[in-house]
Amino acid sequence: MPRSFSGTEREYIKNRLIEVAEECLAQYGLKKTTVDEIVRRANIPKGTFYLFYASKELLFFDVFIAFHDKTHAKLHAQIEKLDDGAGAAQITEMIFGLYKSIESSFLYRFMMDGDLELLFRKLPKEAIEAHKVRDDLSVQYLVSLVPGISEENLKLFSAALRALFATMMYRREIGTEVFDKALKILIHGVVLQMFEGGVQ
Repeated sequence: MPRSFSGTEREYIKNRLIEVAEECLAQYGLKKTTVDEIVRRANIPKGTFYLFYASKELLFFDVFIAFHDKTHAKLHAQIEKLDDGAGAAQITEMIFGLYKSIESSFLYRFMMDGDLELLFRKLPKEAIEAHKVRDDLSVQYLVSLVPGISEENLKLFSAALRALFATMMYRREIGTEVFDKALKILIHGVVLQMFEGGVQ
């Protein structure tokens, strides 16, 4: 019979697994990281791992979600400090800054090595749908913070920002020397549409 854990123990083990998984992803990537390596570093039995996660991919997805939530919280905090006259240029710079911050994180290598795409292919459909809902709620909150942004087409704008995030995996194909400027142009286009109420 599997051991039961207190709420505090469960929280500690889950946080430790996420922390260790992030370290492993940064060091080895998705394909070379094994459940054995994760449990060795976390100092837990393998059976305990499977009480928390059915697969390493689901753990890695939680690592991605934790990073996602942290970066979105930073963006929201920046936007909360703006005055009521914030315009498309300021919002563009903030979103661009969020994307640029990813380049110094473990997630960037994870993306550039193709691991993020591989992870999303291996995830159950429900996990992907839950991530989309999370993104939609984040964009809805962003819109509520900025007077002048239309509340129409929230799901469309959320999808557009996800699509821009995905372009980072194709930096080389797009052109390394022009990528940042191209990304900023695309972000600005989406933000302008958010202020104008949508696409025609």
